[in-house]
Amino acid sequence: MSIEILGPGGLDYLTCRYGTSKLMFRGPKRSLKGRFVAFIGGTETYGKFIAEPFPALIEQALEVPCVNFGLLNAGIDAFAKDPFVIETASRADVTVIQLVGAQNLSNRFYSVHPRRNDRLVTASALLKTIYGEVDFADFNFTKHMLQHLQTLSPERFAIVRSELQQAWLARMRLMLGQISGKKVLLWLAARTPEDMPVTNAHGIPDLGEDPLFITRDMIAQIAPLVDDVVEMSTNGGAVGADVKGMVFSEMERMAAEQMLGPTAHSDAAGALVPVIEALRT
Repeated sequence: MSIEILGPGGLDYLTCRYGTSKLMFRGPKRSLKGRFVAFIGGTETYGKFIAEPFPALIEQALEVPCVNFGLLNAGIDAFAKDPFVIETASRADVTVIQLVGAQNLSNRFYSVHPRRNDRLVTASALLKTIYGEVDFADFNFTKHMLQHLQTLSPERFAIVRSELQQAWLARMRLMLGQISGKKVLLWLAARTPEDMPVTNAHGIPDLGEDPLFITRDMIAQIAPLVDDVVEMSTNGGAVGADVKGMVFSEMERMAAEQMLGPTAHSDAAGALVPVIEALRT
């Protein structure tokens, strides 16, 4: 797979559209005829700052087209509400679904943009009642809003977090039920899927690490709906550790240092290849 490097360190992700989908995915565009493996997920699946993300590495190892349906900062809504992605994933030999956080999906408390799920559209009357002192017009992004709400009142925020977790479970069940064929869940993160602490190392209320609010119990509840679950946790070791293998401009350095690097992608590919290979036979 060849990705063009632009200017002083930027990548050309060769973004493309597939069929009737309104979403822009990472290229090069792959043929959807014949056998292929599909990948659904967020920033890690997309491979921000990574010349060869794990779907590309798996394509090289298996010598089968791998269609990267990863989206930056994606929530479940972008995929669950895209009939083309769901139908295409159903035709794949295997679909790998990265577990993304629960913050970027519409729920009883707020709605998000249908394609750019990290964008806050509106807060509901219910959320405005719970946080009557907050002017929600100040927020454009879900994470910024949630961090403010958590800091303002951890006790009230527990209600919000629980709603997001329940909405995530319902949406995952819906999406997994819509995708026929073989499916694999992928946990790829700098932490293990345990309950997140409510404070950071300085004792300040904190949202935790990505994927936000997802716990092992939540994964266990949806595991029966798939053929396998692959857990790849770096325990923080790969975050910022191998930025020399990433491709970014100097202005993007801080963002790159917060993401998993090439080593994590290589490890994820290594863990997924035998699982996919076994399911394809």
